[in-house]
Amino acid sequence: MRHIAILGSTGSIGQSALAVIAAHPDRLRVVSMAAGENIARFVEQAARFAPETVAMSTPRALADARAELRRRGARDPSQALSGPEGLIAVATHPDADVVLFASSGTAALDAVLAAIEARKTIALANKEILVMAGAIVMEAARRNGVAVLPVDSEHNAIHQCLHGRSAADVSRLILTASGGPFRDLPLQDIATVTPEEALRHPTWTMGPKITIDSATLMNKGLEVIEARWLFDVAPDRIQVLIHPQSIVHSMVELVDGSIIAQLGVTDMRLPIQYAFSYPARWPAPMPPLDLARAGRLDFAEPDTTRFPCLELAFRALAGNDGLPIVLNAANEIAVSAFLDRRMALTSIPELIDRAMDAYEAGAPTPIRGLADVRAIDSWARQFAEAGAGTVKSRV
Repeated sequence: MRHIAILGSTGSIGQSALAVIAAHPDRLRVVSMAAGENIARFVEQAARFAPETVAMSTPRALADARAELRRRGARDPSQALSGPEGLIAVATHPDADVVLFASSGTAALDAVLAAIEARKTIALANKEILVMAGAIVMEAARRNGVAVLPVDSEHNAIHQCLHGRSAADVSRLILTASGGPFRDLPLQDIATVTPEEALRHPTWTMGPKITIDSATLMNKGLEVIEARWLFDVAPDRIQVLIHPQSIVHSMVELVDGSIIAQLGVTDMRLPIQYAFSYPARWPAPMPPLDLARAGRLDFAEPDTTRFPCLELAFRALAGNDGLPIVLNAANEIAVSAFLDRRMALTSIPELIDRAMDAYEAGAPTPIRGLADVRAIDSWARQFAEAGAGTVKSRV
């Protein structure tokens, strides 16, 4: 029996994780769980899985959830907290073997480091953690002998392709991208797309922020930065290819020119189960990929004129250590502004570019610890918030 802690239980990844746990009741058990403010969904989950420790983002949401659990006659958790303290308590539950970080954003950074210090296996679906503090997190994991298992389908695919291979055997990592909903839309029309249109991803069902990131290809840019830290490879050995079918989840090119690919159905339960069962393999609660019905598989180079966010991510990796933090923070503010209809989709990379330029113009110093990470993140958010709505579309 493996005991699981989940941060972000009510989001799409968290729900898929609970579906995996429900499919393997003799192998997996939830011991702690954290969520934002979706009280109704959290109550349903807590009533079914009976975690010992729970947390929600605000005291009010937590109180309302506990009151509803009592009204239903469900088990009252032995520990219930809110805010950052709650995230750390969930992530460091004494019985937890694997901690799934399924929430988006940067709030879980302290909880990740606390879980690593508690020597928990980390199942990571939160891109921002490694984008902000990849060097700090991975050094802590190495120091504590902790495995960081990627849950993103692309990084999970690379992890599978690399399994048992020497680093000297690897030439390149190849991340695939669906291209989002606008990969074939005329460039001049992208500036006028609405949030509703951008939220209709052609392949995956995800939360709003990650769906918009997919539409701009920033999602893939963040994954490039993540891959650099997860697999300890130089940025020039990471390539992105557009693959609309989303069947090849990623590939590894070996030094002899051979390419190893991981293929599978487009269902997040597969990479989540892999992280929960690793290094074992378990039967999956969904049908396998039918290659005959899958048909053709297409690949193309990404269009950085259409998707400048991808180019910005490579620029961030090549520059000062703080640039990925600026990129991530400015992007979060820009996505929020787009969803609030304060600026166009095509203004997102323009705002990020401005923030990165301003940061570099300030003669930044090396990052020495989390305090520096948070200071840069705070500055970038303030800069981007002030600039949101003032940038003009690139189109």
